[in-house]
Amino acid sequence: MFAVNALLPRLCCCFFEDDADDGIPLSNMQPVILDSSKVGLECVILKGGRRLCGAGAALANAPLVQNKSYFEVKIQTTGTWGVGLATQKCHLDRVPLGGDMSSWVLRSDGNVCHDGEVIYTTSPKPDEGDVVSCTYDHIELNFFLNGKSLQCPVSGVRGRVFPVFYVGDGAILDVAFKDFSFPAPDTFDEIMFEQNIL
Repeated sequence: MFAVNALLPRLCCCFFEDDADDGIPLSNMQPVILDSSKVGLECVILKGGRRLCGAGAALANAPLVQNKSYFEVKIQTTGTWGVGLATQKCHLDRVPLGGDMSSWVLRSDGNVCHDGEVIYTTSPKPDEGDVVSCTYDHIELNFFLNGKSLQCPVSGVRGRVFPVFYVGDGAILDVAFKDFSFPAPDTFDEIMFEQNIL
């Protein structure tokens, strides 16, 4: 019994808060969700930070600092919506996004936009019940529809970027930062906070 009690703290180091431990205690690991402090005034965040409705945009609570990130959004109800990346300078009350230099988004009309320009027009256009996925590797932002690439790579993304989502006209989006509907492409993974990467 003595040997088990002596080994338990070493075997389960992640459960204990110990300043000498280099691991991150599980109790301190924060989930990636929509950030209620970085949201448009008329947006509503529900379901523990995983559903967006109302009117406006919201950023996730974690920037994309790892080499290869992946996240998804399910279109629960159609309307006006968008998904992509944005810096904190993005105006979250001005939708649709993609109209300034601070956001790169796929819009509900199938257009991929940045700085007021349509970069691509996708086909097919996402619809209610579909899952739109994003990958980002600090070189390209790519969009997927129900697990298949839309073949519209966006380069030139600049700055410290966050996943961004916007809604209007009755749209409802459910975001997923883990437990995905479709597997992430090879070498891509769920978003991690910077302290989790180290």
